Amino acid sequence: MTLPSINQIYVASHSPRRRQLLKQFRVNFEMRPVSIDETLEKGETPVDYVRRMARAKAEMGWLRLIQRGLPLRPLLAAATVVVLKGKIIGKPDNLVQGRKMLSTLSGKTHKVLTAVTVIAKNKIEESLSTTTIKFRDINQSEITSYLNGSEWNDRAGSYEIQGKAAVFIIKISGSYSGALGLPIFETAQLLEKFNIKIFHHPDK
Repeated sequence: MTLPSINQIYVASHSPRRRQLLKQFRVNFEMRPVSIDETLEKGETPVDYVRRMARAKAEMGWLRLIQRGLPLRPLLAAATVVVLKGKIIGKPDNLVQGRKMLSTLSGKTHKVLTAVTVIAKNKIEESLSTTTIKFRDINQSEITSYLNGSEWNDRAGSYEIQGKAAVFIIKISGSYSGALGLPIFETAQLLEKFNIKIFHHPDK
């Protein structure tokens, strides 16, 4: 089925990082964040979990469009998790948890998984990005200094890759933008399947 070229999408997110990354596509988009139950199911792997979260956000976002009588344009949703030794490291609730997370990641290699789902009428497409990140050893004084700032707050793994935490990183393998929360390559491929023109000028 060939979809019409409208070059407008919805995004089921309020993330300023995803907003910034989407601007690179020159695609018109409207942020439509949704809330879902993000509880990890028993026995669920990180890959299964992040895929389920992205799809659930997309399906909830699509349902909201229908309920509000909005134009049914393609809707994009994404979910990101930090994984160490097969276990998900979530977002810290406080400084104590933030310190524990950074101490745990110190000197180790972890993965950042980002699943992306795009949904439209009778059509849904999904993709998964995996980024491997190696941290150098981080001493407690450095962790204290980092936590004195604010960029760790509400961040998976208690750090922001594009911020001051970049000094902790020895090596990155995979998608840098995926580690930010929206893999550019995979997202572009998905949008093209919905006839969204990535380099279309928004004023034309």
